[in-house]
Amino acid sequence: MTSFIYLASQSPRRSQLLDQIGVLHKLLLPAPDEDAESLEAVLRGESPLHYVKRVTALKLDAAVFRMKNRQLPVAPVLCSDTTVALGREILGKPTDAKDAVRMLQALSGQTHRVLTAVAVQSGLKRLSTVSLSRVTFAALSQAQIKAYADSGEPMGKAGAYGVQGLAAAHISGIHGSYSGIMGLPVHETAVLLRQVGVRC
Repeated sequence: MTSFIYLASQSPRRSQLLDQIGVLHKLLLPAPDEDAESLEAVLRGESPLHYVKRVTALKLDAAVFRMKNRQLPVAPVLCSDTTVALGREILGKPTDAKDAVRMLQALSGQTHRVLTAVAVQSGLKRLSTVSLSRVTFAALSQAQIKAYADSGEPMGKAGAYGVQGLAAAHISGIHGSYSGIMGLPVHETAVLLRQVGVRC
């Protein structure tokens, strides 16, 4: 059993969810000169499933290289990526409040998918999985959309909302993994970590 893992994510929610299941972890974040955002670029015609799996694999490659390059103690590395999909359209992180409004207008009164991929590497062993959930938004008024966009909460979040925040007041239904929608499906993550010798 390993004593800790590296979490290659800047998301405080992912860190909190690992704490919840008792996984000791250290953050393994990109250096300022790393262009981490470029890994999230969508390829033309790419499906949401292929996208989230590909981006997570790229993030894991970069994180494992980072661990070796910094000559850090060797430990399992965990990466995750979440994407929101309305049909085949991928709704990434909004670029500004106007873009957040556009996404929220599209999600209003609709059911969309949230796909969260998780990947872990320990030595030469690499495992991955994808959690799929469905979220239904109530019909939102323009005033509600503007108020939420102006709150700043949509920024940095796929699909321009956080299920654990103010947006919860507008979500009428969830089918799947609540923690997966937050950004790290706890059950699936625990299964992967146990397979590489991490106690959960």
